[in-house]
Amino acid sequence: MENCVNEVIQHYGVDTGIKISTNSTLPVASGLSSSSATSNAIVSVASKLIAEEFELTPLNDEEIINLGINASLKSNVTITGAFDDASASYYGGLVITDNYQRKIIQKKPMEKQNILIHIPNKKVLTAQSDLNRMKLISPLIETAYQKVIDGDIYNALTLNGILYCAALDFNPNIALDALDSGALASGLSGTGLSFVTITDDKNQENVYESLKSYPGKIIITEVDNKGTR
Repeated sequence: MENCVNEVIQHYGVDTGIKISTNSTLPVASGLSSSSATSNAIVSVASKLIAEEFELTPLNDEEIINLGINASLKSNVTITGAFDDASASYYGGLVITDNYQRKIIQKKPMEKQNILIHIPNKKVLTAQSDLNRMKLISPLIETAYQKVIDGDIYNALTLNGILYCAALDFNPNIALDALDSGALASGLSGTGLSFVTITDDKNQENVYESLKSYPGKIIITEVDNKGTR
């Protein structure tokens, strides 16, 4: 939070301080990109406050995302900078990115579907993930990436999630049971340890019951096409 605010203050070059408090229903260290969501929110509001107070121009979308990523890297809460997570959180919908170039390849709304998120009763920090193991599956992750480019979003999510389960030693049965219960897609979120499942209205109850058989918390939500606001 402090690094996010400092990035904005340094950007504007003003002599001020900002007092910020946050609250969230999103658990930390659960693989749900809570740090990216928090960075977007804090940089956005800090920019708005400073711009209003000093009669300056508010940051644009790209500047907000990039300053948040800079703060995340300085805070060691990400390995790659998480341009994908930050962009998806900020814009909502489907966002395809090139993380290293910090470039958006594609951005569009997703169809409305139900989202079930299973969160186990423990935490894993992204920065503690096994980078070498993740590098081993990078050629296969390219296959999942190409599926997204081709519009096969659901199979891409499942493939990506199952691959990261194998690399990072998470139990893929949560996702497989969800698929067996009628889910459209299911897989590990990010580098774990939560699982995200997409389902339609018809199969939601069956999928929910399959997830409930595993210890942890289940969040019931839906596709968000609005993003940070």
